[in-house]
Amino acid sequence: QVQLVESGGGLVQAGGSLRLSCAASGRTFSSYAMGWFRQAPGKERDVVAAINWSGGSTYYTDSVKGRFTISRDNAKNTVYLQMNSLKPEDTAVYYCAARAGMVKTTPSEYNYWGQGTQVTVSS
Repeated sequence: QVQLVESGGGLVQAGGSLRLSCAASGRTFSSYAMGWFRQAPGKERDVVAAINWSGGSTYYTDSVKGRFTISRDNAKNTVYLQMNSLKPEDTAVYYCAARAGMVKTTPSEYNYWGQGTQVTVSS
């Protein structure tokens, strides 16, 4: 089992920045792909960004390209999501997820999930 714990969410004004962290524990996951997903009230969970721990390839959904950056610190088993130029439409619960394989962009492909962290962007 892999346990994931998100942190760094909060309330920020439009145009501001937040950095989310996802700390992994349990079994080793050096080859695991990691993803950030978000879910707003009344909407389905959708991918924000994903990264392959071994290969370093990344994926971003169109709405966050140029504003968000996914990165990793392998020594700390931690994945980050740097969010800049935040918009009210970014408001959602953000979830960290992991899978033992290649990068995927759909929630059903991921095996392990964190508890989520709330991000609220005010106008």
